[in-house]
Amino acid sequence: VTRGYPRDFAERTFRQLEGFGSYGFPESHAASFAKISYASSWMKHHHPDVFCASLMNAQPMGFYAPAQIVRDAQAHDVQVRPPCINASRWDCTLEPTGGRYLAVRLGLRQVRGLSNADGAAIVGARSTTLFDSIEDVWRRSGVQRAAIEKLADADAFHAFGADRRQGLWKVRGLGEAPLPLFAAADRAAETISAEGIEPLVDLRPLTDGREVIEDYRSLQLSLRAHPLTFVRGELARRGVTKCAELANIRDGRHVEVAGIILVRQKPGSAKGVLFITIEDETGIANGILWPDRFERQRRTIMSASMIGMKGRVQKEGEVIHVICDRITDHGDLLHRVGEMSFPHRTGRGDGAKHAGSPDRGDEVWKPEPRNCYWPPHAEGMDPEDAVRFKSHDFR
Repeated sequence: VTRGYPRDFAERTFRQLEGFGSYGFPESHAASFAKISYASSWMKHHHPDVFCASLMNAQPMGFYAPAQIVRDAQAHDVQVRPPCINASRWDCTLEPTGGRYLAVRLGLRQVRGLSNADGAAIVGARSTTLFDSIEDVWRRSGVQRAAIEKLADADAFHAFGADRRQGLWKVRGLGEAPLPLFAAADRAAETISAEGIEPLVDLRPLTDGREVIEDYRSLQLSLRAHPLTFVRGELARRGVTKCAELANIRDGRHVEVAGIILVRQKPGSAKGVLFITIEDETGIANGILWPDRFERQRRTIMSASMIGMKGRVQKEGEVIHVICDRITDHGDLLHRVGEMSFPHRTGRGDGAKHAGSPDRGDEVWKPEPRNCYWPPHAEGMDPEDAVRFKSHDFR
């Protein structure tokens, strides 16, 4: 009315808007989404342990991958524990810690390639008595050796003092099925006897970087370290800024940040604009590419696993973007991760870290190369080929 429209026209307009609002899609959609958002936010704030376990058990799902869900939980003081042959159920579960939050135990569902049926057989077989060896798992659960090997790949045999490489070595010593004579004798004696005696073997430990790569291969995440932790020194020499440091950089300044691609989005309503989310060991960064820059660099953007985004910082309140001028493929750094270790390593006597080693007084059999078969993912494979960082593409 103050703008010169007749009062009756203004009243009719508002009545029409009010009538549409009673049944219109935007309002109903907003109300339902608001309820879900409020419930999720409340749960994440008050019970981040439960929130993390629930999202992990709902995988595969929307925007965030398991690695990001776990990393966020850890950032909010939730302890996340690896899969364990004697502690994990199929789903992720909660375990007491004595602290403010319960610990999240990753379930067998997280082990890549392990079927639900095999997981159920393993959990059922230990319902009365926990397993005491890899052969015990194989004999009592009745699952195929291939399933046991997937558990070894996932480093799930620490309960027996066996790390990933030791576990794979022991699995390779199993047959395709228990020998009938041994099985009959075990049933009569109500015990599990080893079918063969393995000599002590001093296996070369994996590097820290290789452990992380194998974690991503088998679990889609790593509780040890982020892959970019190993190449931060080289990134710093290249002038790359950490994602978390964007909060302290003034609006309009030109920077380069680098990380693993999490999400690429190109909504139809955005007129060809591409939105990219990357992650390093400190957090995430969001980038924007205008259509012309995207087309010039399409191949790198769509094929690389790890990129650098170079451009201008744009800040609006707490929302930060990098308006990208150039995208750089930093995949060459991922090739090096499998060869790297942290500068400091604990001693061999640290049983919590290394699960012990053969006694120095024992005779240790050093295998000849011709007698060994190293699984392809353990030796001789390009580190980048051994791990795939799965990004989400939305159009």
